[in-house]
Amino acid sequence: MSAMRIGGLASGMDTDSIVKQMMQIQKMPMDKLVQQKTWTEWQQAATREQNLTFSSLRTSASNLRLQSSFNAYGAEATGSGSAKVTPGATAMNGKYEVQVHSLATAAKMNSEAKIEKAGGGAAQSTDAIGVAGKIVIQVAGKDDINVNIDATSTYADVAKKLQEATAGSQPALRVNFDNTTSHFFISSKELGSAQNFTLSFQNADGSENTALGKQITGVEQASKASSVATNGSVSLDGIRVDGLTSNKTTINGLQIQLMSVDTGTASTKITVQSDPEKPVQMIKDFVESYNKAVEDLQKQLVEKRYSDFQPLSDEQKEEMSDKEIELWEEKARSGLLRNDPIMKSALQDLRRAFMDSVGGAGAGNVNMLSQIGINTGNYQEGGKLFIDEDKLKAALTEKPEEVMNLFTVRSAAGDGIGARVYDTLNNAVKKLSAQAGNPASSVDNSTMSQKLRRMETEITRWQDRLTSIEDRYWSQFTAMEKALSKMNSQSAWMQQNMFGGM
Repeated sequence: MSAMRIGGLASGMDTDSIVKQMMQIQKMPMDKLVQQKTWTEWQQAATREQNLTFSSLRTSASNLRLQSSFNAYGAEATGSGSAKVTPGATAMNGKYEVQVHSLATAAKMNSEAKIEKAGGGAAQSTDAIGVAGKIVIQVAGKDDINVNIDATSTYADVAKKLQEATAGSQPALRVNFDNTTSHFFISSKELGSAQNFTLSFQNADGSENTALGKQITGVEQASKASSVATNGSVSLDGIRVDGLTSNKTTINGLQIQLMSVDTGTASTKITVQSDPEKPVQMIKDFVESYNKAVEDLQKQLVEKRYSDFQPLSDEQKEEMSDKEIELWEEKARSGLLRNDPIMKSALQDLRRAFMDSVGGAGAGNVNMLSQIGINTGNYQEGGKLFIDEDKLKAALTEKPEEVMNLFTVRSAAGDGIGARVYDTLNNAVKKLSAQAGNPASSVDNSTMSQKLRRMETEITRWQDRLTSIEDRYWSQFTAMEKALSKMNSQSAWMQQNMFGGM
């Protein structure tokens, strides 16, 4: 609790101003600590911003590691159009012939006639089927699946029971009762000959139940087989691939989608040739982002630090105009990242990652960026990259696999450039996060955050100490004022008694 404050009543002094001046001297160590804390906060924010830039570059560099990013091929098709062909990352230039012998198909079973409900009229999904029994789903070489049907079950209930009973099995069925046509539509979810099935309509004792069959197929019958599902079959340059359970397959780096069956000698002719536009644009986009990041960081690493311009206190800001504050803080914030060791090291490592030869590229193959038209400028430019686009396109056209390996290879002999750049950026992001923290994380034990917490604790201690000092000053001045007041009272009494009768 603060002591009672009496200021200048007896002495006539401006005690409040005197105490403020004395406290300003006492506050100087704390003011310096507050300035250091503000500077550290600025530095942390600048470090985190640069870390975001590195993180964004890391995401872009991730594509440089992937073979799919260097899929520098296009395909032109002529002929029957029975297949659609997309070159993959390992495709090769050349002319190919694709012939589709059969498509992979699903097993299907639809009602043969409109189903009539009990009492007459076209059945609807909410009507009761009116016949009890069981539907047995039979597949060659597999155990039967029994689905019990109650007479009160609706057609929608039957569809749901059949679908749920086969979930997770082969074939898994899709079943729907259509109100427009009063038909069941049943199909296997997957394709291929393994999906063929038969529905048998039985009583509880296993005897035939043609009445139940009629309520499923529209015709009185004890069983019905699905349409015959088939496997796909295709040939590439006379090499045949059978047993496909999908209408998509990949042969020799060519992704082939089967569209229709060829008859006779009909076929689809495919011409595959290099198409460097996609990887060229990817590399250009990354280099543009990289160069901007390098340029900005290089400026910050050499930015001058003005030690005479410290962060302003609230009291100092009150005495300055907005423009003066702006100009002052521009100087005060200068040099936040000057000579930051982590960032300087990251720039050096990135320069080496780009320019060093790739040991895993293979003897006699392209193993340096300079061979495909990418070079760095002089050292003062901080490792910015410059592209000879014509040379890069020529390399991707003539040696697409070698260029792809230059970026994507990972081997004991050495990693590709994409992998090296990604790893370098990833390492920098981790180090900067440890130094300045990650705003997205709820736990921050970074070096700077720990330092700021220590400063905050020390500032709190200083505030308590200064409060005690100020109270002590006021106690002393108050005691002096009381003493002076007492002396003045005594002096007045003496004067009154000594000279009062004269």
